[in-house]
Amino acid sequence: MGKLTPSIEKVAIAIAKRDKAKILPTGFYALNRLGLSTQVPMNIVYLTDGSARKIKIGNQTILFKIISPKSVAVVGEISGLAIQALKEISKEKVLDKEIKHIQELLKHEKPTRLEHDIRLAPMWIKEIMKPVLKEMKDEQK
Repeated sequence: MGKLTPSIEKVAIAIAKRDKAKILPTGFYALNRLGLSTQVPMNIVYLTDGSARKIKIGNQTILFKIISPKSVAVVGEISGLAIQALKEISKEKVLDKEIKHIQELLKHEKPTRLEHDIRLAPMWIKEIMKPVLKEMKDEQK
């Protein structure tokens, strides 16, 4: 049957748990996780408030980059990925269809988490996320 290895994500989560660190996928991996890219990167980068390290698993590498605790303080999985994906695309290159896709995904985030994470996002990303939160709050009325 061959050797079975856990997914890259499960390894990263296990390391973060063991080290009591927060991690956040970034770059092309965030884009892939949100369905904005079909490419699976060979080098997966996580931001962390823990230790920097590089781990090789088969032909893939996990890179943990140290960043300030504020940068990994997001609480929503979808909103955290959305912020990182939009940063990767950049304000100048983001397309309307990508914005609409992200806004649709953000509707599945808990409103309290989205509200928290909006405060941590750069201004141009806040403007993409705010209409979703407003819609959620209007529906609650």
